[in-house]
Amino acid sequence: MVVDAGRMPLMAHLEELRKRLLKCAMAVGLGVVACWILYPWILDLLLGPYCRLRDDLGGDSEVGTVFGSGCELLVTDPLEPFSVRMTVAGYGGVALAMPVLLWQAWRFVVPGLYAKERRWAIPFVLSGLILFVAGCFLAYWSIPRALDFLVGIGGPDLVSVFSPARYLGFVVKMTLAFGIGFEFPLVLVFLQLIGVLTPAALRRARRYAVVGIVALVAVLTPSGDPFTLLVLSVPMVLFYELAILLGRLRQRRRRRAGLDDGRG
Repeated sequence: MVVDAGRMPLMAHLEELRKRLLKCAMAVGLGVVACWILYPWILDLLLGPYCRLRDDLGGDSEVGTVFGSGCELLVTDPLEPFSVRMTVAGYGGVALAMPVLLWQAWRFVVPGLYAKERRWAIPFVLSGLILFVAGCFLAYWSIPRALDFLVGIGGPDLVSVFSPARYLGFVVKMTLAFGIGFEFPLVLVFLQLIGVLTPAALRRARRYAVVGIVALVAVLTPSGDPFTLLVLSVPMVLFYELAILLGRLRQRRRRRAGLDDGRG
């Protein structure tokens, strides 16, 4: 049963928030346990871009002059394998729990929405999951190219030897950055749905938004190299335009139904 947000006292809101956060924590915890068990398979998956780097980019790549023939990682600390496994399990747990996190976030705010707007719940969660996975796939594709740029920019006299913590941390953070970045249109659509933003406001802020997107991508991604900035910034700018288009289509439907407030 959904309680009317307008009639919920402050303590009821806090109790509802506590329940949602507890469910989120449980989902992340279960995801961490699952990723801990599946760590060998996840490790092979994360090493994929590193192992296939020269094959993907060809023999003329700068990587061929600085990487060895194998794809082993150098361990210099006895505790590093354990810390790496914990890190991978932690990030993987958050990724696995993302559908639950999105659902709980939606269920927390849905009491304040109109009945018609509550029908967005399932599309909201499914779209968030699809966008997150799409971002992760794009990151997985771009990692070898980013590594080639980062390794080659130092010249052939610099030998790159990666530790598990540094390499896997780079891959996981890059993947999460792309996944989170791909949630951007969902946030914009949601803010329009609840009346915080309008398509007109987004159009007026377009130039500032592009600069903000590039700055945000530079902060989110661990490498900050030009290739990664371009690969993630372009989809986010396109998502920004898509959010404006979806907002205008929604306004048009509401205007036909006599529900639009005329703000834009």
